[in-house]
This record gives sequence, structure tokens and C-alpha cells, in this order.
Amino acid sequence: MLRTNIEDLVMISVMGKVSHPVKGQRPYLVAHDGEIMVLPGVGGITYNKRIGDICVGLAADHVEPGVSTQNTEKCEFYAPGYNRAYNALTCVGNTARVVSGDAKGSKGIVTGKHGGIEHVLIDFEPEVLDKLLIEDKILIKAIGQGLRLSDHPEVAVRNLDPGLLAQLHIEERDGHLRCGVAKMVPAKIMGSGIGADQTWSGDYDIQLFDEKTVDEFELGDLRFGDFVAILDTDHTYGRVYKQGAMTIGIVVHSDCYISGHGPGVTTLLTTNTPGKIETYLDSDANLARLLGITTK
Repeated sequence: MLRTNIEDLVMISVMGKVSHPVKGQRPYLVAHDGEIMVLPGVGGITYNKRIGDICVGLAADHVEPGVSTQNTEKCEFYAPGYNRAYNALTCVGNTARVVSGDAKGSKGIVTGKHGGIEHVLIDFEPEVLDKLLIEDKILIKAIGQGLRLSDHPEVAVRNLDPGLLAQLHIEERDGHLRCGVAKMVPAKIMGSGIGADQTWSGDYDIQLFDEKTVDEFELGDLRFGDFVAILDTDHTYGRVYKQGAMTIGIVVHSDCYISGHGPGVTTLLTTNTPGKIETYLDSDANLARLLGITTK
């Protein structure tokens, strides 16, 4: 087991509510090829798409599996401050509990964070989804930010519950980490999210518009919850291209039709030291598999 500073971490409460789906002034989007489309997108309760399900080829754009949540209360000193804290402190793998409505008491797990819309995504069992309503409140026991790997200071940890870290397919070998991932993604097709100056919230989109690259890296069957390696990418202080760097993340939302976008990835591990993280393909490297969730 990896040695960490888990004893130094603080668990703190943050709370959001089930968000309503969102559309702009015009309901349609303009796809990368010019087609006009009206499709499901961010927000709401997604009943038939869950972690472990295919996230490519859907009649949707940026759709979020399970339950989309945010904190819409205004903070006196900084209007979006509560939602900023909700997003920054929550980590993938944190426990979530419904605290209002017919599903009160039901528990779920955080599966990712979606930038721009600033949503926290949570997986619940189907019977819980049927009881949930828009604006039901959800409490999260946030823990993970500040997590460090004691023997690997060159590797930065982001947005990762320490309990989930212990379940990931990671082994120590000759001074480096060897990580199992469902897919490897070249930096050249990364889109929305590039240039961000922090990676404690938000996500980074994989553009799937180049068929040759999609076929070469076998990205056509990406799934919600897949752990993926983004090659030559450093997320230590933001999102930058750097040869030899490596970032491990989790797929949090679906593929997209609009230019510059695609399945979103929330950062979990990153290093700017070449060779510090090595990866291998592992078909079981998906959050649903780790949790024993059966999907389509």
C-alpha cells in the first residue's frame, strides 16, 4: 500500500443540491461540422447512463451520468464562494448522502467534477434516482485535498479520496509508480480546459473528431468512470503540454459535438518528472469495476 499523509487530512462537510438541466438563450448547439442540434446536456438526474456505461456516440452533448449537483446559495463576501468550495474540496470517491426529500438517507459516491458549469457528479443506485427530485439537498464528507504520496513527492495528487487511492491499480516498482488505465490519450487531442491555472476543480476534454487518432488509441468505446492516462501532460500547477509528463484522470462526462470538446477528465494524479508514472492498459480500470457496479 502506498504511504501517504492520511493522518494529516481533514474531513469537512460541503453541501449541494440536485441541479436542473441548463440551456442558453437558444436551445440548440452548432456541431463541429455545422449541424444544428438540440440534445440533452449538463445538469439534472440522468436515469439511464451511469459510471461504467459507454460515453461515446450518445444523442447527448456533455451529459453527466447519475446526479448533477451544485451549491447555488450566494456567499456574502464572494457570490459563488459556496459552490467554489463545494467543487474544490470535494474529491472523487467521497461519500455523499441525501439529506432532504423522499430519498433522504440514501448514500452515493462522487464520480467527478465538471468545469464551466461547475457541477459535482454523484452516482446513486437506480432506486435512489427514482426518488430524487431537482433541488434535493446532498451532503458530502469531503476529504482528499492535501493528500500526498510520502515516497513519491514528484507525483501530485488531486481530487482523490484516500480510500479510493488504495483501491486503484497502482504498484510501486524501482522508484516509480505503475498504473493501470483503461485508455492512453495523446496530448495532441486534448481540448477544452487546457491552460487552466489550477486542477483542484473542473475537467479537461478529449476531442474525438480525428478518426485516425481515435482508432489508433481505441478511444471509441470510452466509458464513464474510466481511468485514463493523458500523455505528455502536466497538471501540477495547471494544464500544460510537457514531453515525458503524465497525468492520470477519470472520465466524468460524455462525448460532445461542439468544437474543442469531448469526454471530460478530472485530474487525479500528475507528474512533470519523466518516467515517474508508467502506465499499462487494464480493461478493469473503471470506477464501476472497482465498486462492483454492474452496468450495460
